[in-house]
Amino acid sequence: MGITDLKRNAVDVLPAGGLEAKLKKGRPLRVKLGIDVPPRPISMLAARFPLQRMRAFQDAGHVGVLIIGDYTTRIGDPSGRSAERPILSDEEIDANAKTYLEQAMVVLDRDKTEVRYNGEWLAKLSYAEVVRLARTITVARMLERDDFAKRMAAQEPISVSELLYPLMQAYDSVAIEADVELGGTDQLYNLLAGREVMAHYGLEPQVVLTTPLLLSWDGEKMSSSMGNNIPLTAAPEEMFGRTMRIPDGMLPQWWELVAEAEPPAGEPMEAKLALARWIVTRSHGEAAARAAEEHFTRVVRQGEPPADVPEMALPAGDLVHMPALIATCFDVSTSEARRPARSGRGQARRRSGD
Repeated sequence: MGITDLKRNAVDVLPAGGLEAKLKKGRPLRVKLGIDVPPRPISMLAARFPLQRMRAFQDAGHVGVLIIGDYTTRIGDPSGRSAERPILSDEEIDANAKTYLEQAMVVLDRDKTEVRYNGEWLAKLSYAEVVRLARTITVARMLERDDFAKRMAAQEPISVSELLYPLMQAYDSVAIEADVELGGTDQLYNLLAGREVMAHYGLEPQVVLTTPLLLSWDGEKMSSSMGNNIPLTAAPEEMFGRTMRIPDGMLPQWWELVAEAEPPAGEPMEAKLALARWIVTRSHGEAAARAAEEHFTRVVRQGEPPADVPEMALPAGDLVHMPALIATCFDVSTSEARRPARSGRGQARRRSGD
């Protein structure tokens, strides 16, 4: 596998020539990907991209170091956020981390993956060591971050813990002596901070490789709260159906980023069906993909009822909170469950002339 395969779909590979220099060392590189535990135990299809790059490095003989941010999750990554992330309980962190690892191993080579929890080293830092770490980057440099700059201009609060977050992530690179760190483009500042901190600790700085963000079928960034994502934990039928929502114009980008291949020649519908098969097969296997396609053809394309319709018991009592019931029965967020009802009300108003 050549360097072109390692850099496939990369947005940034910094510094220029850095990866080539690392590869000339003639030893397996330590390729880092850090992930904080998500608020819900659901990973989206877009989360695969850094994992796919890590797998490419593994296939080339390098070691993937997957860091679960059990400690930094307690701070919350401020990247792209206008407010602090809610703090999870220890039980939620453990459960969601386990789910994420199960999903990540669908893509990664388990035998070439070193799984670490950053509480191993961050929890042991003394106050003096934290102060030393804080000296590596100035406040002015920290406030160059786009999200911090916007919040400062809007006079929105920024906690000291959020300022510490990039330093904690950078220290992960020191602890495992990373050669390469992967992340989305929204992580570029944090990854570059890792280079500065590693140099401060006398280590050769890591190479930074960022992957693109995938837009959903509605043109927005994928989000579980918006319901425009494809959860890796979703049932095959749901994964297949959500993939089929992709507009024809977005198919080339989805094929390139998700399947890392050119879309097959022919009608867009056939290319979309092939991509849906690929996505479901990657998570659930070929048999599940065939069954999901049969379900989609029968229910969506031919308008027939599903072969198996599950029954859900209503809770006791006279009043039923429909969004909560839908969220419980179909494993979606309450905001996602409210969306069809709001859409229906809007259509009813338009029909009545309101």
